[in-house]
Amino acid sequence: MLSRGSAKKVTIYVNEDTRHHRDSLWSAIVHFLKARHVTGATVLRPMAGFGSHETIHSPEQEARAEHMPLRIEFIDSAAKVDEILPTLYEMVEDGVIEVQDTSIIKAVRKGGPPQPHLARTEMKGTAKLIRIFLGEDDEANGEPLFEAIVKRLMMMEVAGATVYRGILGYGARRHTHREKLFRISNDRPVMISVVDSPERADEILDAVAPMIQNGLIVLSDVEAHRFVHVLPDEGDPDVSTTAR
Repeated sequence: MLSRGSAKKVTIYVNEDTRHHRDSLWSAIVHFLKARHVTGATVLRPMAGFGSHETIHSPEQEARAEHMPLRIEFIDSAAKVDEILPTLYEMVEDGVIEVQDTSIIKAVRKGGPPQPHLARTEMKGTAKLIRIFLGEDDEANGEPLFEAIVKRLMMMEVAGATVYRGILGYGARRHTHREKLFRISNDRPVMISVVDSPERADEILDAVAPMIQNGLIVLSDVEAHRFVHVLPDEGDPDVSTTAR
């Protein structure tokens, strides 16, 4: 399975009717990638295209339909790409191979047989508690600011974040914010609480602070007790964290 971080994206352009021994070249490439345990590959058939011969091919032109250009894409680690690229270079005698640097932002594997949990363990140590205070009506690019912040924290793989909605409060402008009936917008106070390692605190602040126009960020030293249920061979545990 791919993991978050740097990777390589490979795109191979071939014609649909190009052969490799007794098989279609595109099919032979896909079977080769599967045999070499590449994470996944996709074959795309465009609506039209042309190549070095400057002849346009499209499904509407029945005589040339089988000569349609195909695009095979896959993403894997740099080591895996370097391992299989020589064979791909040899297989593609008529076509184009493109390799690009890319980054894996999210990689999720679902399904598979259930696995038993290990006994719960507890880890404790120093941590940082970050509390972000803002208004419910604050926005970022058309969505609630608190939702945008939580999404940013998820992409950063922060251990966890909790959003609290207040029922009464006021800030630096001395305006009282309260929950009122029959109002679409209440601008109630909102607090986002984040607990993570001291090493990541500055990274989190650098990402969140520019998003806030009016608000408050409080950073505190805490002792965190982390209760973990770990699935065998899984990198991310099911975690609940308390801080004091």
